[in-house]
Amino acid sequence: MKSKIYSIALLLVITLAFSCESDDLAHQDDFVNSKITWLQFKESSYNSYKYTTTFSSWIGTSWETTITVSKGEIVKRHFKYTLTKGLPDDFPEENLEWTENENELGSNGYKHTLLTLDEVYEKAQNEWLKDREQAQIFFETKNNGLISTCGYIEKGCQDDCFIGIKIKSIEAL
Repeated sequence: MKSKIYSIALLLVITLAFSCESDDLAHQDDFVNSKITWLQFKESSYNSYKYTTTFSSWIGTSWETTITVSKGEIVKRHFKYTLTKGLPDDFPEENLEWTENENELGSNGYKHTLLTLDEVYEKAQNEWLKDREQAQIFFETKNNGLISTCGYIEKGCQDDCFIGIKIKSIEAL
């Protein structure tokens, strides 16, 4: 089993090394190491896990979204405002916290947040970590080697400028 993991990891490293010029992908070495860690976690968890993303706005609102994945398929999303400063007084209470189960996914909007970690790593490689002259690029792996922060901020942007993902926690089911 370990040889299978290492074979996949080696193939991944070789593929990334030849598919990306060194100046095309910021944080390339850290990304490759994290992707190897992801593939190991994916196999050991049978591709069943949950992860929580966070967002904070300059106006004072913050929220968390927890995505639950079973055997590679998203089966649940839970959304909750953690700070409500800046929301209108008449903001509907039912929108402060909600859960979508498998047959309801996307019914509350925000379809862009419906990503498996495979899709997160794909977006990281193909979008968020692409080297940009006019942006500061971030990549951290504070979830036991898995992505915790990945994205960029365009230079000169003032408010809510981060494009990417911030993952607070990842755990196997």
